[in-house]
Amino acid sequence: MVDFSVPEWVRKPVSPGVRGFALLAGIEAAARGILLSVFPLAMYRALGDAGLVSELYFLVGIVSLVSGLMVPLLTRAVPRRWVFSLGTGLYLLGAAFGCIGGLLVPVALLCNSIATATVFVCFNAYVLDTVGKAELGRLESLRLLYGGIGWTLGPVLGVWLLNWWPVTPFVISGVVAAVMLVSFWRMRMGAGRVIQRAKRASPNPFVYLPRFLGQPRLVAGWLFAVIRSCGWWVYIVYLPIFAVENGLGDSVGGVAASMTNLGLFTAPLMLRWMQRRSVRQGVRTGFLLCGSAFLLATVLSLVPWATVGVMVLGSYCLVLLDICGGLPFLMSVKPSERAEMSAVYSSFRDVSGILTPGVAWVLLQMVPLAGIFAASGAAMLAAWAVAGRLHPQLGVPGAERVRGVGQHG
Repeated sequence: MVDFSVPEWVRKPVSPGVRGFALLAGIEAAARGILLSVFPLAMYRALGDAGLVSELYFLVGIVSLVSGLMVPLLTRAVPRRWVFSLGTGLYLLGAAFGCIGGLLVPVALLCNSIATATVFVCFNAYVLDTVGKAELGRLESLRLLYGGIGWTLGPVLGVWLLNWWPVTPFVISGVVAAVMLVSFWRMRMGAGRVIQRAKRASPNPFVYLPRFLGQPRLVAGWLFAVIRSCGWWVYIVYLPIFAVENGLGDSVGGVAASMTNLGLFTAPLMLRWMQRRSVRQGVRTGFLLCGSAFLLATVLSLVPWATVGVMVLGSYCLVLLDICGGLPFLMSVKPSERAEMSAVYSSFRDVSGILTPGVAWVLLQMVPLAGIFAASGAAMLAAWAVAGRLHPQLGVPGAERVRGVGQHG
């Protein structure tokens, strides 16, 4: 007889601790990384105009933003684990549309963007339910380390496969998304405490917007995430188009993204460097160096290869910001507002997905494409200035902080 029982490796739960969440994020990185440099090129090939590509990215960003903010409302009627599964299913649907190609590539991008927003909200809510504040920095570094292979090999492999057989990167993304879904259910099976919290009703997240706006630390942390994400948008979407328009070839964007993502393997070293200082110093250093590099790349835009090289160097600072840039927000969230504020925080990805192509579309009416690099660099320097107002001991362990200021516990 055929055995229809659930395999032991699926039924056996995986502990939803720091390593479990980092592994799940690493699998998602592989699903997204293979398409990281594919989407800008596929969109540009299908539409043939950088301005039109920006317009479609802008529209996709609006839909994705609304979708992310509505996730807590959806979890009132549907348990969070099913919402997470729905998001993963959209990765599969996006892969199917990508395989068809042509004018359905923007639809594939839309599915992937909504999937990313949905999974991100649920993932952060689970993390805030399970992982203590003291472990958040370790989780961020492990998450980047585990995702290093996907983010490093994915972009260059995706572009190579796109030129070899266009459907291949989308097929791989779909298969990895299916693996992510199975891995997630392995984590949930037996994790009663997390599932119980996932069933708890979440109030309307829009009610929490005034409370969010009334907490400057949360607003600043969110702005840091938005500006950091805009930097990644500029690097991933517009650097490949810049390379194509300047005759460097369509593989440069993928190679540049892969070179940058090699920096993910230095995430533990970056974390240790930050821990010996403070979150404020880490955030300020990242924004200052990255913003300066993006501005320099604009000045060197008449020498395309020099522009690409400087942008690659600046992007390593984006990796540093990936480690510490979200901590000011995550360390300031009240336990009673975790689910809702997770939805508010996750909107940074979609806001940047609206803001970047929107500003790019306006700039392209007046200046060359390199002007987008300058705008991003200026925003990062503004973030560097705002970060100077962070508490100097944010992220310093409690005992050391008490000794440093001479207070009693």
